[in-house]
Amino acid sequence: MTNGPVGGASSLFEALYDGEDAVVRVLRAGASAESSDEEGTTALYLASVEDLPGTVRLLLAAGADPNRASGPEAGDLPLCGAACGGHTEVVGALLSAGAAPDLPEEFGFTALRWAAGLGHARVAEALLAHGADPDLPGPQGEVPLVVAARRGSVPTVRALLRHGARGLSPALDEARRMLTLDVEQELRSGLRRAYGDEGGQGAVRRAPVDGGVTVTVELLRDGEPFASQDLQTGHGAIATLLENELGLRAPFEELADRALRGGGPGVDNWLVAVGTLWLRGDEETFRAAAAWTASEDPLRQAFGVDVLARLGFHTGGKPFAARAVPLLRELADAAGPAPADAAARALDRYEKKDPDSLTPATE
Repeated sequence: MTNGPVGGASSLFEALYDGEDAVVRVLRAGASAESSDEEGTTALYLASVEDLPGTVRLLLAAGADPNRASGPEAGDLPLCGAACGGHTEVVGALLSAGAAPDLPEEFGFTALRWAAGLGHARVAEALLAHGADPDLPGPQGEVPLVVAARRGSVPTVRALLRHGARGLSPALDEARRMLTLDVEQELRSGLRRAYGDEGGQGAVRRAPVDGGVTVTVELLRDGEPFASQDLQTGHGAIATLLENELGLRAPFEELADRALRGGGPGVDNWLVAVGTLWLRGDEETFRAAAAWTASEDPLRQAFGVDVLARLGFHTGGKPFAARAVPLLRELADAAGPAPADAAARALDRYEKKDPDSLTPATE
């Protein structure tokens, strides 16, 4: 290492794992903040990928260059390593110290491309707030919005849209394409391409993340995980958000199907579909929602109830109250648990004096 023991103290690389006090001691003893090991890995890069924000700040304050490339081929950047890991605080520290948000590393990946592809919405927001180009293409020529749509990360798509991302039509095509696929099978196919027959097996995990569900397929070898791929499942909400931006009107049943296949009440696929229908606020939407409440499927019933809950409220009134309230009361008394609970909540909203106290999740 080029930062070998100084004055009997541990090397800087060893100190990284001993805590910030150890790093301070080694730096004060004369170790360079720009130190790298025999493979060319810089201390700043290692601290960034290991999610050590305090140590990152110490190294930056001691003179480490946030834009210095790392690794044997000088192909890795601290900002990209932190973005890849979803380390928001480290990303913020590097950006504040002057890291160039659009600087590409080996193969043309930028920090925003990593964040969009891995669904790290808070990292994407930080990068965009510091001037990252929301439309800068990645290695395959795809803009971040298309990559985020494929990933299924609703918060990342929202962040890109807030910062003026273009390429809405290709992103919508990608979201719609993903809606035709089984996410688990898509992940297995990717692992099979990478690992052959070994990729056909694997444990599946589903976890609630960022208003949706993240599906992970993990390959095991001798009982130990050795590879995995994951995707988020917000493709329905993303398609609806992009349609709204483009002024397109999806059919009622398509919106209902996106909500019902996307994880149920409370997740983005459901909330964005409901919010979109609230804002339509017309007779046709009321009839569709009323028909859903008569379905034999309790989940579809609950979806219809949620649509009725604030249908047309954005106009400042409650245009369907005369017909919606009796229907909701009947459901609250006679329907199954899910639609009955939804109906009770909907009735509470009709009783509120301020109908705009809740905002549809359509932006």
